[in-house]
Amino acid sequence: MRTTLPPEIEEYRDRHWHREGTLRIETANDAERFIEKVGFSACLTDSRQPGPSLYIAVCGRRDAVMPRNVQKDPESSQTWVLKDEIVRRGKVYYGKLARGKTMFIAPRMIPYFNAIWGVPKSKEKKQLGKDALAVLKVLRKEWEMATPDLREDSGVKDRKIFAKAIDELQAAMIVVPSEVIYHPKFTYIWMLAEGRFPKELAHKVSRPTALREIARCFLNGAGMTLPGELAKVTGLSRPEAGLGNRALVIEKYAISPESGKYFLSNNPLLDFSDGDE
Repeated sequence: MRTTLPPEIEEYRDRHWHREGTLRIETANDAERFIEKVGFSACLTDSRQPGPSLYIAVCGRRDAVMPRNVQKDPESSQTWVLKDEIVRRGKVYYGKLARGKTMFIAPRMIPYFNAIWGVPKSKEKKQLGKDALAVLKVLRKEWEMATPDLREDSGVKDRKIFAKAIDELQAAMIVVPSEVIYHPKFTYIWMLAEGRFPKELAHKVSRPTALREIARCFLNGAGMTLPGELAKVTGLSRPEAGLGNRALVIEKYAISPESGKYFLSNNPLLDFSDGDE
């Protein structure tokens, strides 16, 4: 996908996604500012996947590839440490969302992601499985619990079934990790997402608005969107990603000179005077 990008778009993404050595992410404060700037970001994806990534920003280079032995790699280790600190600080959203994509979301973008993937309380019993509902029932009472205690109290004691239930609740934007504990043994602390981001999750927007704003957010950082790219980065279906991109064309925020390709209309690096709006 990336090999077809014009050089000026690659350079645009280098700056906006911190794929340059001078823009390397080194601290949690740096990482939080980066996430706020890009709107949403993957955590540990590398150059083989499109979209902004904290790992690539820590590396500060366009061609960063995750090594096989990540435990001994200083850049992947630093990214992991930053991820834990960001989760602990709770200033940006972090969770495993659509299609199992683990992402950071800036607070300003939470209402839009929630409009697409969030499950309202009125629909929980219809859309969530029995194991996810059992875990949620305990968290609604306790608000925050470590994995072993939550498994015990919910009755979902099988590790794989519990992990699936937690993933389901994360994908529905109902539960998030609030801390990672390594001693005396490794475990996550889980909490209700509304406890950390009450205003953002209470802010309701329409689905068309959400699709448009997610598309706008990605295009701002990418400079150009290739066919299927927005869907792959966010987990949206391709038809819905297309709806979001076309909404930007309608308001003349984007230009689409050919099917499936969208460019920022105000990008000074590119001349679309002969393009088809």
